[in-house]
Amino acid sequence: MKKLILIIGLTAITALSACSKDMANRDVYEESGKSVNVNNKRTELYNEGASRSVRNVSNDYGYVRHQKSPVLNDQNVNNQYTALNREQLASIISRYSTSIPNVHDVATLVTDQEVLIAYRTDTKDRNLTADQVKKTAMSIVPRYYHVYVSDNPQSIRDVEALSHMASTNKNARSSVNSVIAQMKKSPQGARMNAIEDENGVTPDDRMNRPNQ
Repeated sequence: MKKLILIIGLTAITALSACSKDMANRDVYEESGKSVNVNNKRTELYNEGASRSVRNVSNDYGYVRHQKSPVLNDQNVNNQYTALNREQLASIISRYSTSIPNVHDVATLVTDQEVLIAYRTDTKDRNLTADQVKKTAMSIVPRYYHVYVSDNPQSIRDVEALSHMASTNKNARSSVNSVIAQMKKSPQGARMNAIEDENGVTPDDRMNRPNQ
């Protein structure tokens, strides 16, 4: 009888220890400035195979807890930004933009600091449509991004041409800036706020990125 009680007691202690360890792992919060993804069931930025009617329906919440790194200019932060899947971001922006009234065809390019969106439309209010397309992108990408839009059919070809250029190409930056200059001739919508202009550019941005 004593042996039976001892075995039951040891089993209970082992189970509690395992449970405690599991709970501790779930509540891990690294102090190095790294993110901890609590729910990793869905690692994609969006569900490619879902139909339009169910694409946004999920029983899971997306939750990430993140702490700013105590190390000044921590390189891990920059690495996280570059880890963004730009092609998936461009796909989401293009898909969402085609749901805007009177927008029929959308080409999107995402760089390391801008979003270029060229679209075909038959809208009667070009500025309103430009504002809707721009704000759709603004709601998706990190807030430090600048967004440029154009309803000029030529811009679709220009954006597509940029997509075939490697970002490491020595002419890449000047080519992107040249296309942006042409796109800005089209309506860009309303100012974002009192500090940011129509494209989300601030006075500080102009100092740091003089070509924009």
